[in-house]
Amino acid sequence: MNVLVTGGAGYIGSVICDRLIDEGHHVVVYDNMSKGHRDAVPAEAVLVEADLLDADAVKTTIRNHEIDAVVHMAASSLVGESMSRPEKYYRNNLWTSLGLIEAMTFSGVSRIVLSSTAAVYGNAARQPIEEHHETSPTNPYGETKLAVERALHWHSLAHGMQYVALRYFNAAGATRMRGERHSPETHLIPLVLEAAAEGRAVSVFGADYPTPDGTCVRDYVHVSDLARAHVKALDALGGGVTAATYNLGYGRGYSVRQVIDAAERVTGRPIRVEVQPRRPGDPAVLVASAERIRAELGWTPEYTLDDIVGSAWEWMRDRGSPQAKEARYSAQPHAH
Repeated sequence: MNVLVTGGAGYIGSVICDRLIDEGHHVVVYDNMSKGHRDAVPAEAVLVEADLLDADAVKTTIRNHEIDAVVHMAASSLVGESMSRPEKYYRNNLWTSLGLIEAMTFSGVSRIVLSSTAAVYGNAARQPIEEHHETSPTNPYGETKLAVERALHWHSLAHGMQYVALRYFNAAGATRMRGERHSPETHLIPLVLEAAAEGRAVSVFGADYPTPDGTCVRDYVHVSDLARAHVKALDALGGGVTAATYNLGYGRGYSVRQVIDAAERVTGRPIRVEVQPRRPGDPAVLVASAERIRAELGWTPEYTLDDIVGSAWEWMRDRGSPQAKEARYSAQPHAH
């Protein structure tokens, strides 16, 4: 199958591209490179450097590469930034997605896997969160992703669009080839590991949440597990699934403090903590129920928290931070 991966030069997108290629698909990466990296694009993939706001470029790419299906990863995804710059998120997440869906409809491409988010649930009243629970985003990031999901629903009814929306919880970890290298870095695990490597403190935003240790609780899922889920979603669309929404998480939550503890175990280094005020828009707890995707697609996450942190540390040590390269890696090797 010819698969267009928007945002395929990014962290999660590049791992998905690797998996798609391993499964025998032909991959076309569509990325404006604002956050992506050219060296993250697999050699076997075609790179189209263009913006999703360029409707003609999107249509031309779909036509010239005879695209059969789309994995839509491209988006802005920082909760804090979305609170201060909502217009950016409506433009980059909603407007561009509507243009992509329109181009697909125009070109006769009917299958799409959407990278969505647990942020659509907001401050969920029940944990673990199931897909049928109320969606009430507390930030523009979650609001715009939910709007794209709803747009796909209506396009499914009007135009026969087949879609799977995958609501990620916290993507983390690394493969031998791919790891997190955002600029600036905002994700907890790489920040904690950088702090361990450099011997400095890590900031914890809020220690007074209604959780066992006062810090936010999140469900972490390895990026390789996410990639497997996308391939299974594409297969499901090819098998006749018309519309589906799935959570992608491990099914267990870990607090910020527990993540820091795991990083100390993996690196063998103490990590100092500096407590900062809460960030606007951050829910106290987000933990997935992944029972629906287990039952319907047979997807089960394979990596534990220590596996996730260990793989990120190994990647940082081997290819990232010079300080991490010099640090002693105390965990046992594990498969990626």
